[in-house]
Amino acid sequence: MTSLQKVHTDQAPAAIGPYSQAIVARGFVFTAGQIALDPLSMQLIEGDVVAQTEQVMKNLRAVLQQAGSDLSAVVKTTVFLRDMNDFTAMNEVYGRHFGVHAPARSTVQAAGLPRNCAVEIECVALVLEAA
Repeated sequence: MTSLQKVHTDQAPAAIGPYSQAIVARGFVFTAGQIALDPLSMQLIEGDVVAQTEQVMKNLRAVLQQAGSDLSAVVKTTVFLRDMNDFTAMNEVYGRHFGVHAPARSTVQAAGLPRNCAVEIECVALVLEAA
């Protein structure tokens, strides 16, 4: 049986339920969905989908870093949007963070996201170094 390593960093929001920020298994990092919570206050940041996507990407980067990975090693993302009309604005921020790397992605509109946030993103990445 493979070992599963829980990932935790104070640089990203703590899990708000019975789950981990991420799990490392067999050379991959599987993140929980990140929303635009400020890691210190655990409050949803104010602002539109652009501001929220920036915070989500910052949170994802922190979790990946703690797991020994980074955005350049992301294989797949899933983006959940409260409103698909926000796709273009989210996509512009997302594209700035991933650049030409462009991991595989699914984007769906979700009827209800945690804390009524505008965007949630999860990812799968390769581990680049031992955490």
